[in-house]
Amino acid sequence: METFDVAIVGGGPAGSSCAAFCALAGLDTLVLERENFPREKVCGDCLNPSCWSVLERLGLQQQIRNLPHSKLDSVAFIAIEGHEVVVDLPTGDACEFSVKRSLFDDLLLKRARELGAHVREGTTVTALANGGSWKIQTATAETFSAQTLIGADGRNSTVARLSSLLPQPIRERVALQAHIPLPRDFGRRVVLQFLREGYSGQAPVNETELNLCLVGTPPTISKLRQWAERHFEIAAHQPWRTITPLTRSPVSCAHENLLFIGDAARVVEPFTGEGIYYALRSGELAADAIKKIIRGKDRQLALRDFARASAEMYHGRLWINRLARTAVLSPRIASFLIQAARVQPIFRSLTKRIVVPNF
Repeated sequence: METFDVAIVGGGPAGSSCAAFCALAGLDTLVLERENFPREKVCGDCLNPSCWSVLERLGLQQQIRNLPHSKLDSVAFIAIEGHEVVVDLPTGDACEFSVKRSLFDDLLLKRARELGAHVREGTTVTALANGGSWKIQTATAETFSAQTLIGADGRNSTVARLSSLLPQPIRERVALQAHIPLPRDFGRRVVLQFLREGYSGQAPVNETELNLCLVGTPPTISKLRQWAERHFEIAAHQPWRTITPLTRSPVSCAHENLLFIGDAARVVEPFTGEGIYYALRSGELAADAIKKIIRGKDRQLALRDFARASAEMYHGRLWINRLARTAVLSPRIASFLIQAARVQPIFRSLTKRIVVPNF
Protein backbone atom coordinates (compact mmCIF):
# COMPACT_ATOMS: atom_id res chain seq x y z
CA MET A 1 0.00 0.00 0.00
CA GLU A 2 1.48 3.32 -1.10
CA THR A 3 1.50 6.10 1.49
CA PHE A 4 1.31 9.84 0.81
CA ASP A 5 1.24 13.10 2.73
CA VAL A 6 -1.94 14.13 0.92
CA ALA A 7 -4.38 12.37 -1.39
CA ILE A 8 -6.62 14.48 -3.62
CA VAL A 9 -9.73 12.98 -5.17
CA GLY A 10 -10.52 14.88 -8.36
CA GLY A 11 -8.15 16.28 -10.97
CA GLY A 12 -10.13 19.32 -12.15
CA PRO A 13 -8.97 22.90 -11.51
CA ALA A 14 -9.39 22.62 -7.72
CA GLY A 15 -7.63 19.28 -7.38
CA SER A 16 -4.87 20.08 -9.88
CA SER A 17 -4.22 23.47 -8.29
CA CYS A 18 -4.02 21.92 -4.82
CA ALA A 19 -1.75 19.11 -6.07
CA ALA A 20 0.58 21.53 -7.84
CA PHE A 21 0.94 23.78 -4.79
CA CYS A 22 1.41 20.76 -2.50
CA ALA A 23 4.11 19.39 -4.80
CA LEU A 24 5.79 22.81 -4.91
CA ALA A 25 5.94 22.64 -1.11
CA GLY A 26 7.69 19.28 -1.29
CA LEU A 27 4.74 17.19 -0.10
CA ASP A 28 4.28 13.63 -1.33
CA THR A 29 1.03 14.13 -3.24
CA LEU A 30 -1.43 11.75 -4.93
CA VAL A 31 -4.24 12.70 -7.33
CA LEU A 32 -7.00 10.18 -8.07
CA GLU A 33 -9.11 11.17 -11.08
CA ARG A 34 -11.88 8.93 -12.40
CA GLU A 35 -11.72 10.28 -15.98
CA ASN A 36 -8.92 10.08 -18.51
CA PHE A 37 -7.75 13.52 -19.65
CA PRO A 38 -8.24 15.40 -21.86
CA ARG A 39 -12.01 15.42 -21.39
CA GLU A 40 -14.71 18.06 -21.76
CA LYS A 41 -16.72 19.35 -18.82
CA VAL A 42 -20.11 21.06 -18.56
CA CYS A 43 -18.96 24.63 -18.02
CA GLY A 44 -19.18 28.09 -19.53
CA ASP A 45 -15.44 27.81 -20.33
CA CYS A 46 -14.77 31.36 -19.08
CA LEU A 47 -11.84 32.42 -16.89
CA ASN A 48 -12.57 35.31 -14.56
CA PRO A 49 -9.69 37.88 -14.50
CA SER A 50 -9.06 36.85 -10.88
CA CYS A 51 -7.72 33.53 -12.19
CA TRP A 52 -4.60 35.09 -13.69
CA SER A 53 -2.80 35.71 -10.39
CA VAL A 54 -3.21 32.07 -9.30
CA LEU A 55 -2.14 30.80 -12.71
CA GLU A 56 0.94 33.00 -12.52
CA ARG A 57 1.91 31.47 -9.18
CA LEU A 58 1.55 28.06 -10.82
CA GLY A 59 3.84 29.16 -13.65
CA LEU A 60 1.06 28.61 -16.17
CA GLN A 61 -0.16 32.06 -17.18
CA GLN A 62 1.61 32.22 -20.54
CA GLN A 63 0.89 28.59 -21.39
CA ILE A 64 -2.83 29.20 -20.82
CA ARG A 65 -2.69 32.30 -23.01
CA ASN A 66 -1.05 30.23 -25.74
CA LEU A 67 -3.99 27.79 -25.91
CA PRO A 68 -6.69 28.32 -28.57
CA HIS A 69 -8.98 30.84 -26.88
CA SER A 70 -11.10 33.95 -27.19
CA LYS A 71 -10.67 37.26 -25.39
CA LEU A 72 -14.10 38.55 -24.41
CA ASP A 73 -14.74 42.29 -24.47
CA SER A 74 -18.41 42.55 -23.47
CA VAL A 75 -21.36 40.72 -21.94
CA ALA A 76 -24.88 41.07 -23.34
CA PHE A 77 -27.96 40.45 -21.18
CA ILE A 78 -30.95 39.67 -23.40
CA ALA A 79 -34.51 39.69 -22.05
CA ILE A 80 -37.21 37.23 -23.08
CA GLU A 81 -38.71 39.85 -25.38
CA GLY A 82 -35.34 40.67 -26.95
CA HIS A 83 -34.38 43.87 -25.10
CA GLU A 84 -30.60 43.93 -24.61
CA VAL A 85 -28.15 45.49 -22.15
CA VAL A 86 -24.46 45.40 -23.09
CA VAL A 87 -21.70 45.86 -20.51
CA ASP A 88 -18.02 46.26 -21.41
CA LEU A 89 -15.47 43.90 -19.85
CA PRO A 90 -11.85 44.64 -18.84
CA THR A 91 -9.26 44.62 -21.61
CA GLY A 92 -5.54 43.91 -21.73
CA ASP A 93 -3.83 41.31 -19.57
CA ALA A 94 -6.69 41.33 -17.03
CA CYS A 95 -9.30 40.39 -19.62
CA GLU A 96 -12.11 37.86 -19.46
CA PHE A 97 -10.83 34.80 -21.30
CA SER A 98 -12.56 31.71 -22.66
CA VAL A 99 -10.89 28.38 -23.34
CA LYS A 100 -12.19 24.83 -23.64
CA ARG A 101 -12.02 22.89 -20.40
CA SER A 102 -10.51 19.90 -22.20
CA LEU A 103 -7.42 22.02 -22.88
CA PHE A 104 -7.38 24.04 -19.66
CA ASP A 105 -7.86 21.16 -17.24
CA ASP A 106 -5.39 18.93 -19.06
CA LEU A 107 -2.70 21.59 -18.83
CA LEU A 108 -3.34 22.06 -15.10
CA LEU A 109 -3.15 18.34 -14.38
CA LYS A 110 0.04 18.01 -16.42
CA ARG A 111 1.54 20.88 -14.42
CA ALA A 112 0.77 19.08 -11.15
CA ARG A 113 2.48 15.97 -12.55
CA GLU A 114 5.49 18.01 -13.75
CA LEU A 115 5.92 19.41 -10.25
CA GLY A 116 6.04 15.93 -8.75
CA ALA A 117 2.48 14.93 -7.93
CA HIS A 118 1.57 11.27 -8.55
CA VAL A 119 -1.47 11.25 -10.85
CA ARG A 120 -3.73 8.22 -11.40
CA GLU A 121 -6.30 8.82 -14.14
CA GLY A 122 -9.18 6.44 -14.82
CA THR A 123 -9.30 5.65 -11.09
CA THR A 124 -12.59 5.64 -9.16
CA VAL A 125 -12.63 5.80 -5.36
CA THR A 126 -15.02 3.24 -3.89
CA ALA A 127 -14.36 3.24 -0.14
CA LEU A 128 -12.78 5.42 2.55
CA ALA A 129 -11.72 4.64 6.10
CA ASN A 130 -10.33 7.15 8.55
CA GLY A 131 -8.28 5.76 11.39
CA GLY A 132 -6.03 8.73 12.07
CA SER A 133 -4.78 8.47 8.50
CA TRP A 134 -6.96 7.73 5.48
CA LYS A 135 -7.22 4.38 3.76
CA ILE A 136 -8.51 4.82 0.20
CA GLN A 137 -9.77 1.94 -1.93
CA THR A 138 -10.41 2.12 -5.66
CA ALA A 139 -12.43 0.19 -8.23
CA THR A 140 -9.20 -1.32 -9.54
CA ALA A 141 -8.55 -2.93 -6.12
CA GLU A 142 -5.69 -0.56 -5.33
CA THR A 143 -5.32 0.80 -1.81
CA PHE A 144 -3.60 4.05 -0.79
CA SER A 145 -2.91 5.71 2.53
CA ALA A 146 -2.65 9.45 3.21
CA GLN A 147 -2.36 11.69 6.25
CA THR A 148 -4.78 14.21 4.74
CA LEU A 149 -7.60 13.70 2.25
CA ILE A 150 -8.89 16.39 -0.11
CA GLY A 151 -12.33 16.23 -1.71
CA ALA A 152 -11.99 18.04 -5.03
CA ASP A 153 -14.46 15.90 -6.93
CA GLY A 154 -17.24 18.34 -7.72
CA ARG A 155 -20.81 19.03 -6.70
CA ASN A 156 -21.67 15.31 -6.53
CA SER A 157 -18.55 14.59 -4.46
CA THR A 158 -17.83 10.92 -3.85
CA VAL A 159 -15.67 11.90 -0.88
CA ALA A 160 -18.56 13.81 0.69
CA ARG A 161 -20.98 10.97 -0.04
CA LEU A 162 -18.72 8.28 1.41
CA SER A 163 -18.15 10.50 4.46
CA SER A 164 -21.94 11.05 4.92
CA LEU A 165 -21.49 14.79 4.35
CA LEU A 166 -23.17 15.29 0.96
CA PRO A 167 -26.22 17.60 1.28
CA GLN A 168 -29.40 17.33 -0.74
CA PRO A 169 -29.72 19.63 -3.79
CA ILE A 170 -31.48 22.91 -3.08
CA ARG A 171 -33.66 22.93 -6.18
CA GLU A 172 -33.37 20.61 -9.10
CA ARG A 173 -32.21 22.12 -12.38
CA VAL A 174 -30.43 20.70 -15.38
CA ALA A 175 -27.63 22.10 -17.54
CA LEU A 176 -26.83 21.10 -21.11
CA GLN A 177 -23.66 22.17 -22.88
CA ALA A 178 -22.21 21.74 -26.35
CA HIS A 179 -19.57 23.24 -28.61
CA ILE A 180 -21.10 24.26 -31.91
CA PRO A 181 -19.85 26.14 -34.99
CA LEU A 182 -19.35 29.82 -34.18
CA PRO A 183 -22.10 31.88 -35.85
CA ARG A 184 -20.92 34.53 -38.28
CA ASP A 185 -20.51 37.99 -36.71
CA PHE A 186 -21.12 36.67 -33.19
CA GLY A 187 -18.33 38.87 -31.90
CA ARG A 188 -16.07 38.58 -28.86
CA ARG A 189 -18.83 38.67 -26.29
CA VAL A 190 -20.60 36.61 -23.66
CA VAL A 191 -24.37 36.36 -24.12
CA LEU A 192 -26.67 35.62 -21.19
CA GLN A 193 -30.08 35.17 -22.77
CA PHE A 194 -33.23 34.73 -20.70
CA LEU A 195 -35.95 32.48 -22.08
CA ARG A 196 -39.34 31.48 -20.73
CA GLU A 197 -38.02 28.03 -19.88
CA GLY A 198 -34.69 29.13 -18.32
CA TYR A 199 -31.59 30.77 -19.76
CA SER A 200 -28.79 30.28 -22.26
CA GLY A 201 -25.13 31.22 -21.90
CA GLN A 202 -23.03 31.65 -25.03
CA ALA A 203 -19.33 32.46 -25.51
CA PRO A 204 -16.80 31.84 -28.28
CA VAL A 205 -13.91 29.63 -27.14
CA ASN A 206 -11.72 30.05 -30.23
CA GLU A 207 -11.99 31.29 -33.81
CA THR A 208 -14.43 28.58 -34.91
CA GLU A 209 -16.41 27.27 -31.90
CA LEU A 210 -19.11 28.60 -29.60
CA ASN A 211 -19.74 27.27 -26.11
CA LEU A 212 -23.51 26.97 -25.75
CA CYS A 213 -25.05 26.28 -22.33
CA LEU A 214 -28.71 25.79 -21.48
CA VAL A 215 -30.08 25.85 -17.93
CA GLY A 216 -33.63 24.84 -17.04
CA THR A 217 -35.72 22.48 -14.96
CA PRO A 218 -36.32 18.84 -15.91
CA PRO A 219 -39.75 19.65 -17.45
CA THR A 220 -38.39 22.57 -19.54
CA ILE A 221 -34.93 21.46 -20.64
CA SER A 222 -36.19 19.68 -23.76
CA LYS A 223 -37.92 22.89 -24.91
CA LEU A 224 -34.70 24.83 -24.33
CA ARG A 225 -32.85 22.32 -26.46
CA GLN A 226 -35.45 22.66 -29.23
CA TRP A 227 -35.06 26.46 -29.07
CA ALA A 228 -31.27 26.11 -29.41
CA GLU A 229 -31.59 23.74 -32.36
CA ARG A 230 -33.82 26.26 -34.17
CA HIS A 231 -31.93 29.39 -33.14
CA PHE A 232 -28.45 28.12 -34.00
CA GLU A 233 -29.49 25.66 -36.74
CA ILE A 234 -28.05 22.75 -34.79
CA ALA A 235 -28.45 19.24 -36.12
CA ALA A 236 -30.75 17.02 -34.06
CA HIS A 237 -27.88 14.53 -33.55
CA GLN A 238 -25.63 17.18 -31.93
CA PRO A 239 -24.08 15.61 -28.78
CA TRP A 240 -24.80 17.42 -25.51
CA ARG A 241 -23.13 17.07 -22.13
CA THR A 242 -25.31 17.36 -19.06
CA ILE A 243 -25.04 17.87 -15.31
CA THR A 244 -27.45 18.05 -12.39
CA PRO A 245 -27.98 19.35 -9.74
CA LEU A 246 -26.64 22.83 -10.36
CA THR A 247 -26.68 23.98 -6.75
CA ARG A 248 -26.76 22.51 -3.25
CA SER A 249 -25.96 23.60 0.27
CA PRO A 250 -22.23 24.08 1.04
CA VAL A 251 -20.15 21.46 2.83
CA SER A 252 -17.96 22.58 5.73
CA CYS A 253 -14.56 22.93 4.08
CA ALA A 254 -12.34 22.04 7.07
CA HIS A 255 -12.42 18.82 9.10
CA GLU A 256 -9.75 17.12 11.21
CA ASN A 257 -7.81 15.58 8.32
CA LEU A 258 -10.32 16.12 5.52
CA LEU A 259 -10.68 19.28 3.41
CA PHE A 260 -13.12 20.16 0.64
CA ILE A 261 -12.32 22.55 -2.20
CA GLY A 262 -13.94 23.83 -5.38
CA ASP A 263 -17.48 22.68 -6.13
CA ALA A 264 -17.13 19.87 -3.59
CA ALA A 265 -17.17 22.57 -0.90
CA ARG A 266 -19.52 25.21 -2.30
CA VAL A 267 -21.35 25.34 -5.61
CA VAL A 268 -21.83 28.84 -7.00
CA GLU A 269 -24.43 29.80 -9.57
CA PRO A 270 -22.89 29.10 -13.02
CA PHE A 271 -24.50 32.30 -14.30
CA THR A 272 -21.76 34.32 -12.58
CA GLY A 273 -18.87 32.50 -14.26
CA GLU A 274 -16.71 32.51 -11.10
CA GLY A 275 -16.46 28.77 -10.47
CA ILE A 276 -12.98 28.23 -11.93
CA TYR A 277 -11.48 31.05 -9.86
CA TYR A 278 -12.96 29.62 -6.66
CA ALA A 279 -11.60 26.19 -7.61
CA LEU A 280 -8.07 27.42 -8.28
CA ARG A 281 -7.86 29.64 -5.24
CA SER A 282 -9.41 27.15 -2.81
CA GLY A 283 -6.88 24.57 -4.00
CA GLU A 284 -4.07 26.99 -3.22
CA LEU A 285 -5.50 27.76 0.23
CA ALA A 286 -5.87 24.07 1.06
CA ALA A 287 -2.28 23.36 0.02
CA ASP A 288 -1.08 26.13 2.30
CA ALA A 289 -3.01 24.65 5.25
CA ILE A 290 -1.69 21.13 4.59
CA LYS A 291 1.86 22.41 4.32
CA LYS A 292 1.56 24.07 7.73
CA ILE A 293 0.14 20.92 9.33
CA ILE A 294 2.74 18.58 7.81
CA ARG A 295 5.51 20.91 8.99
CA GLY A 296 4.30 20.78 12.58
CA LYS A 297 2.16 23.89 12.89
CA ASP A 298 -0.89 23.71 15.16
CA ARG A 299 -3.50 21.69 13.24
CA GLN A 300 -6.56 23.43 14.62
CA LEU A 301 -5.08 26.87 13.95
CA ALA A 302 -4.21 25.89 10.39
CA LEU A 303 -7.72 24.54 9.81
CA ARG A 304 -9.31 27.70 11.26
CA ASP A 305 -7.10 29.85 9.05
CA PHE A 306 -8.10 27.79 6.00
CA ALA A 307 -11.81 28.04 6.82
CA ARG A 308 -11.51 31.79 7.39
CA ALA A 309 -9.55 32.37 4.18
CA SER A 310 -12.08 30.29 2.23
CA ALA A 311 -14.95 32.36 3.63
CA GLU A 312 -13.12 35.60 2.79
CA MET A 313 -12.66 34.38 -0.78
CA TYR A 314 -16.44 34.48 -1.21
CA HIS A 315 -16.98 37.58 0.95
CA GLY A 316 -18.82 40.35 -0.84
CA ARG A 317 -19.58 38.16 -3.84
CA LEU A 318 -22.16 35.61 -2.68
CA TRP A 319 -24.92 38.25 -2.79
CA ILE A 320 -24.27 38.33 -6.55
CA ASN A 321 -24.65 34.56 -6.58
CA ARG A 322 -28.03 34.81 -4.81
CA LEU A 323 -29.20 37.59 -7.10
CA ALA A 324 -28.17 35.63 -10.17
CA ARG A 325 -29.90 32.49 -8.91
CA THR A 326 -33.12 34.45 -8.37
CA ALA A 327 -32.88 35.79 -11.91
CA VAL A 328 -32.25 32.33 -13.32
CA LEU A 329 -35.10 30.69 -11.44
CA SER A 330 -37.43 33.54 -12.46
CA PRO A 331 -36.42 34.55 -16.01
CA ARG A 332 -39.42 36.86 -16.33
CA ILE A 333 -38.20 38.90 -13.35
CA ALA A 334 -34.72 39.14 -14.87
CA SER A 335 -36.22 40.20 -18.19
CA PHE A 336 -38.22 42.91 -16.46
CA LEU A 337 -35.05 44.26 -14.86
CA ILE A 338 -33.26 44.34 -18.21
CA GLN A 339 -36.11 46.32 -19.75
CA ALA A 340 -36.46 48.76 -16.84
CA ALA A 341 -34.08 51.60 -17.74
CA ARG A 342 -33.89 52.84 -14.16
CA VAL A 343 -32.36 49.58 -12.91
CA GLN A 344 -30.06 48.80 -15.83
CA PRO A 345 -27.07 50.07 -13.78
CA ILE A 346 -27.62 47.00 -11.55
CA PHE A 347 -26.35 44.77 -14.36
CA ARG A 348 -23.35 46.99 -14.95
CA SER A 349 -22.53 47.01 -11.23
CA LEU A 350 -23.01 43.24 -10.95
CA THR A 351 -20.74 42.58 -13.94
CA LYS A 352 -18.06 44.95 -12.69
CA ARG A 353 -18.08 43.29 -9.29
CA ILE A 354 -17.73 39.82 -10.79
CA VAL A 355 -14.84 40.62 -13.13
CA VAL A 356 -12.79 42.81 -10.78
CA PRO A 357 -9.56 40.91 -9.97
CA ASN A 358 -9.67 39.29 -6.52
CA PHE A 359 -6.21 38.31 -5.34
